[in-house]
Amino acid sequence: MRKKHYKILGGLLTLIVLIVLGCNYRIDSSTAGKTQYNLNEIPKNRVGIVLGTASRLAQGGANPYYTYRIKAAVELYNANKVEFILVSGDNSTKYYNEPNTIKKDLIKGGIPAEKIFLDYAGFRTLDSMVRAKEVFGLDSVTVISQKFHNERAIYIAERKGLQAVGYNAKDVSTRNGLKVQFREYFARVKVFLDLLFNTQPKFYGDKVEIK
Repeated sequence: MRKKHYKILGGLLTLIVLIVLGCNYRIDSSTAGKTQYNLNEIPKNRVGIVLGTASRLAQGGANPYYTYRIKAAVELYNANKVEFILVSGDNSTKYYNEPNTIKKDLIKGGIPAEKIFLDYAGFRTLDSMVRAKEVFGLDSVTVISQKFHNERAIYIAERKGLQAVGYNAKDVSTRNGLKVQFREYFARVKVFLDLLFNTQPKFYGDKVEIK
């Protein structure tokens, strides 16, 4: 009886692994060639969207994912590859406001305040991409984040009718980076569940024109 249980458990674990790998392969293959590290290779878009993350690590210190995204956004703007920046992030409490923090650092980097628009309801990548189209009226966008995140965002965007390419911020190779990329495997499975069940953003709200 115990052997039978182990066999069933082994089969379930194998199925889970195959599902996880299959979802990741699907996103990787569907977005191949749609992200770039090279500014010269990235096509021009009117709007670049910075996907939010915390500026500080839980254990203290600057979050390198955040730092590299700010740097990438400034590079993209200075190269005239985008005219405006849309910052999409979490503003779930009065003590935590990703968009405002990112805006301040983008201004420090030389991007004019009037060129920066804020999406305070980008709680998830799904919310950010759907709201870019439905609330901010975008048909195409350049996503600014790390490569693995850009790929997931692009896959979601295209399934929601938003054309997207990605400008890749520098990746993180520390222990923290490995932990984030491990979680990414399961975040990609969640993408397909969201699409299957037609998950909607937490909020929509009034239309905002970027100009």
